[in-house]
Amino acid sequence: MELESVPGVGAKTAAALRELDDPEAALRDGDVSSLARAPGISEGRAARIARGAIRAEHDDPGGFTATKRAREIHADALALLTERTVTDYAAKRLETIYPSGVRSRIEEVRVFAESAMAREPDPAVLDALSAVEPLSEPGDVRVRDRCLATRDAERYADAQAAIPEVSVEVVDDARQLAELARSYSTVVALDEAFAGVDVEGDVRVEPNALEEPESVVPERVLTFFARNRDRIRAAAEVHRVADLDAPCDLETLLSALDQLEEDGSVSGDEELDRLATAVDDLDAAVSTAESVANDHLREAIEEQDVTIEGTDLLSLVERGAGVDSLLQRELADEYAAAVEKARDHLVDALALRDMEATARRAFPDEPAYPVEHSEDVVARLREELTAARDQRATRRKRDLADDLAEMRDDAAGLVDAALELDVELAIARFAADFDCVMPELTESEGVAIEGGRSPLLDVPFEDVEPVDYAVEGVTVLSGVNSGGKTSTLDLVALVTTLAHMGLPVPAASARVGRVSELHYHAKTQGTLDAGAFEATLREFGDLVADVAHRSPADAGGGTEADGDGTADGSDPPAGTGDRPVMVLVDELESITEPGASAKIMAGILEALGERQATAIFVSHLARDIREAAETDISIDGIEAKGLEDGELRVERSPVKGKLARSTPELIVEKLADDRPDDGFYSGLLGKFE
Repeated sequence: MELESVPGVGAKTAAALRELDDPEAALRDGDVSSLARAPGISEGRAARIARGAIRAEHDDPGGFTATKRAREIHADALALLTERTVTDYAAKRLETIYPSGVRSRIEEVRVFAESAMAREPDPAVLDALSAVEPLSEPGDVRVRDRCLATRDAERYADAQAAIPEVSVEVVDDARQLAELARSYSTVVALDEAFAGVDVEGDVRVEPNALEEPESVVPERVLTFFARNRDRIRAAAEVHRVADLDAPCDLETLLSALDQLEEDGSVSGDEELDRLATAVDDLDAAVSTAESVANDHLREAIEEQDVTIEGTDLLSLVERGAGVDSLLQRELADEYAAAVEKARDHLVDALALRDMEATARRAFPDEPAYPVEHSEDVVARLREELTAARDQRATRRKRDLADDLAEMRDDAAGLVDAALELDVELAIARFAADFDCVMPELTESEGVAIEGGRSPLLDVPFEDVEPVDYAVEGVTVLSGVNSGGKTSTLDLVALVTTLAHMGLPVPAASARVGRVSELHYHAKTQGTLDAGAFEATLREFGDLVADVAHRSPADAGGGTEADGDGTADGSDPPAGTGDRPVMVLVDELESITEPGASAKIMAGILEALGERQATAIFVSHLARDIREAAETDISIDGIEAKGLEDGELRVERSPVKGKLARSTPELIVEKLADDRPDDGFYSGLLGKFE
């Protein structure tokens, strides 16, 4: 797949996507998580890009939601799904599921949805999902205790690009390499020419290091896993609770993660802990060792009777000798014992092994009081301990990084599977909460709904009365005010939209003819002025005109900003031509005078009927429309059962071929029944016949 061919993907976005391992696969699969790992691509942007790629793959021109109200119905349907997600990822992923008139796309989602509906939304699984997030790529890894070295300027540039986490130095000879070794704990030489060079320090010759960057910078892998440790653990818990097949052995992965600290350092290594503690405690241990020696020597002096003859004292004074000479002469054994105690304490306190000899030289044999350490020897000991600690840490990092690197793809798969499970469970929860079924999608026109209940009503879903309604061709839906005509239109629009998204619908059963465009015109507020009235007529004129629909490339084109067809994110408009359409209109008579409205609606319905569209017009002018039409227009009615205690009782399912009575007629009928001898009310009732 050519990246720039995806609607909404320009050169800048394509360059960002190419940073991914397999951007084509991510686009093909609608993998929002992977796309969002590209630099500068948010999850919302990734969802729009994925949607554009899906449209391109299915040659989908878009334009299903052809009006504002149709887009609102789609947004409402999507909200019902996203409200049932646990993760932000799943909410964005569901945005890639859109209503389409292309059968291949619908079937693709239907397969996914049918599988999702078999899922059981276990509360334990939902709880485990709450800690799962897409994996993030750390971009701030820097390593300062090692460097790369090369004699080749071209390789220098390659090294900087391949392993930007460490410094790269140019050296000409072994002498310069040795200088680097004194400044860095580890130097990795990239040139074969340095093989066999005897240089003091940790210098490794690895010509293939650029092909295996993790061997030089294991922190790259370790930081990735450290930053994502909680997310991976949460995904593993989801697999355990949901009994999913994991892509790797979870115990092995979790055991490796347990060896990582939050900062990416390695834990659980006793030798490394010993060396790290020795470096940290060195100064304190040296100071305590001095105290041990001086305390011993002080006690020895206090307990010792030293007799110096006058001639000896005179001789010592004449030679300028001090206490050191006195110690060497009179307390040599005690001084040796004190120094030995200091040495033993230093070795034991730091648990020294290989460096014991160096540590013992920290306290010289020459008598002195007070006993003091040799700063040069302690500095040397510190260097040796630090180098040993860093080298041990690097080896442990490399070993752990090697193990984790082999599981990186599996860890990503583990997280992705958990996130996709959230998408499936959202669909399962939606289907369960609203008693949904998979609709039958046919190539014939019309829609048939049995036991449909709209979750868009502002009442608890369990209180919604079920509706049965079937329409083929064009129909006028009549009925009393507040009888449910608009709710029925919303139900038809919702079922049609969900069916074309490939999703289950809130009904006992449903058959939906495939359409390419849903035109839903909501009720307008008040009579339109001349300009608005003309614009409305133009909309219907364009709708019924026999024009060729646009090509997928035209319909799917977009901007770099939105990635999905139009600057505001709405579906691009499309011509109609021979594309099947559904038209839903709520009380179009409000656009102008009632007499003119009936004639206009009759003409529109006739034109829609000629082009075999499915249309439902809600109107209080059903009788006038039928009289104005030159062809038969079907009229259905939402029947009112009557008035009980001032409350309207309605049969919510429209009755085929029935011109429903209006609310005024029902009131007049009630008055005529209450006063049968009053000719006024019976006369008024006769006007409705």
